[in-house]
Amino acid sequence: MALKIRLARGGAKKRPFYRIVVADARCPRDGRFIEKVGTYNPLLPTDHAERVLLNVEAIQKWLAVGAQPTDRLIRVFADKGLVAAPVRAEQTKKNLPKAKAQQRAKEEAERAAAAAAEAESAAE
Repeated sequence: MALKIRLARGGAKKRPFYRIVVADARCPRDGRFIEKVGTYNPLLPTDHAERVLLNVEAIQKWLAVGAQPTDRLIRVFADKGLVAAPVRAEQTKKNLPKAKAQQRAKEEAERAAAAAAEAESAAE
């Protein structure tokens, strides 16, 4: 049985409230769960004490048994010191310009460097 530690949504429309639960991975998001181990209220400010409430002993027990937290909960648990923080990629190719734009920028930088060197030699 694959166990997940995940968020189960509650609350009204446009007013989310989440329970942090341990559930079988095959069960629906808001369906049957094994144990409730905390709550998460995203509407509260980030520094509010009741934004994330965790039962640390229960979470450590389930992590030791092999339950896998979701990506969002890994970040929450890392903030609380329960798991190691995930390594985030520094730079991806998506945020870079396309190949021709990179080539044009490189050529322009070379021309600027050559002009600066020529101006420096003329100044001497």
